[in-house]
Amino acid sequence: MLQQLPGNYYLNMSILSWLAAQLIKVLIALFITRKFELERLVGSGGMPSSHSALVCGLATSVFIRHGVTSYEFAIAAVLALIVMYDAMGVRRAAGEQAKTINKLVNWYVFDQKNEEESPPEVEPDKMLKELIGHTPIEVISGALLGIGLVTLVSL
Repeated sequence: MLQQLPGNYYLNMSILSWLAAQLIKVLIALFITRKFELERLVGSGGMPSSHSALVCGLATSVFIRHGVTSYEFAIAAVLALIVMYDAMGVRRAAGEQAKTINKLVNWYVFDQKNEEESPPEVEPDKMLKELIGHTPIEVISGALLGIGLVTLVSL
């Protein structure tokens, strides 16, 4: 069964779309920060949405092979809509909450410290991850990347 995975068109197109989005994130981070951030290769959040690219790559590959009226396309399209809605909604809200909590922790530890006491240590790995959701433009960019890439590769 594992020998068949490399020949799975739908899986390959989905992974290709995801990988392209992740590589673009690395390049954008490199351009902006002038540092190579390996975490951007596997991390969530940012421009473009790799989740959107992946599910739209899947939906597009199913569309190409089975057409718009197939039940396979309906399943892939509904999955894509759920993932993209979640990326802009719940996951983005969680990221905004993480930013607020991190600000509160930094305020408590560094701004409101008592001169007679040393402030508690805040380890960088204990801070909440803030970049976990997407803005609408990041989701749309990822969707267009997945659709466009699969369309080009499948021509």
